[in-house]
Amino acid sequence: MSALAEVSEFPLRNNRTDDETDSVFLLSRRQTSIRTSGVVEEFDSAFDAAEALKTGRIDSVVGALPFSPETPSALTAPLSFTRVRGDLYHSNIPSLPTSRVAGFEPSPQIHTDRVRGAIERLRAGELDKVVLARSLTIEAESTIFPAALAEKLIALDHAHNGFCVDLSPAGGKYRGRSLVGSTPEVLIERRGGVVTCHPLAGSIARHPNSDQDEANAEQLRASTKDLAEHAFVVDSISAILGPLCTSFNAPSAPEILRTPQLWHLGTKIEGVLIDPSLTSLELAMALHPTPAVCGTPTVAAREHITATEADRGFYAGAVGWCDRTGDGEWMVAIRCAEIAADGLSARAYAGGGIVATSDPEIELRETSTKFRTLLSAFDLAEHQL
Repeated sequence: MSALAEVSEFPLRNNRTDDETDSVFLLSRRQTSIRTSGVVEEFDSAFDAAEALKTGRIDSVVGALPFSPETPSALTAPLSFTRVRGDLYHSNIPSLPTSRVAGFEPSPQIHTDRVRGAIERLRAGELDKVVLARSLTIEAESTIFPAALAEKLIALDHAHNGFCVDLSPAGGKYRGRSLVGSTPEVLIERRGGVVTCHPLAGSIARHPNSDQDEANAEQLRASTKDLAEHAFVVDSISAILGPLCTSFNAPSAPEILRTPQLWHLGTKIEGVLIDPSLTSLELAMALHPTPAVCGTPTVAAREHITATEADRGFYAGAVGWCDRTGDGEWMVAIRCAEIAADGLSARAYAGGGIVATSDPEIELRETSTKFRTLLSAFDLAEHQL
C-alpha cells in the first residue's frame, strides 16, 4: 500500500460484538480516504441519519443515497471509522473472475430511440435537459468480491478514485448487494465552514493518438452543446448552494479535466456557509440530483426518466460520508456497478445528458465509452457495445 498516514479514528460509542458487524465501506480519494467496518445502526432514510448525527446519537454515517429521493437510502453508522491521508491504492492488484457481457437494458437501438423521443420534447420546450442511461449485465464464472473490484478500479484510475458500499441498509432486494465504482465527480465536500462542488457535464472520448486527443479536448472546449449542458448544472448548484453561503464563487467558464476514457467539462465551485451546523449529508440531500445526472427542470426531467427507464436504484445517486463535526464528502455515483448478493453478476450503468441539439448516435457512443471504466476491470473493454 502507498504510504498512508492515519489522520483520525473516531472511538465510536458502541459495544456490539455480534456477527452483524461485517459491513464495509471505502472511499478512495487523492487527498483523504475513508475506511469503515461494522454496523452500529442502519438507516434507510437519509433524514433519520442526519437527525441521528445532529443529536449525537451516532458519531458518523457512510453509505449511498439513491437516484430517486422516494426510494430507500443505504446508510450505516459504522463500528469503526478511519480517515487516512492519501488514496487507498496499493500495487498488489487483485484478480477478478472470468466474466462476460450477458445483455443490455435497453438494447442500443431502443436507447437511441429513447434519445430521439427526448429530443422531440426538448425541441418542444418541455425540458431543457434530461439525462438518459442504459445498463449492461456482467456474468462471472465465480464470485465477484466487491472489495476486490473496488481495489482494481482504484488501481486503474489515474487519480485512484474508487468506492465500495454495502447496500443492505436499504432492505428488501438490496440485502447483500454492493455498489462499487470509480467516480470522478464531487457532489459536495464540507471542511469546517467551507464547501466545494466539482460538477462534470459535457464530455468527449479520449483518443490514443496524442494529436487527435488534444483536438478532441479543444472540440469539447468550444462545443456550444456541451457548454450549454454544463451551464445548466452550474446554474442549478449555484441557485441552491449560493443562498446558503456568505461568500460564493462559481467560475463563468469550465475547465477541461481528463479521465482515462473521457475529457470532461468541469467547474470547481466554492462557498463559505452562513450556518456552519449544516452537515455534508444535509448539503448532499439538498443538491441531489443535479442536472448532471437528472436534467432540468428537475421534476420534469426525473418524471421523464422514471417513465422511460427501469429503476436506476443507486446509480446516479451519491456515495459518501459525514462525521460528527458535519464534515464529509459525497461523490456522484457514476462509473459504477451493482453487484448481486450471490456475487455472480453485476449490473453496470452509463448515461449522458441530452439537449435539443444532441445526436442520438453520438449519445449512444458516449455511454459505450463510459462503460469501459467497469469493463476494463474485467478485461472486457473491447466488447462491442
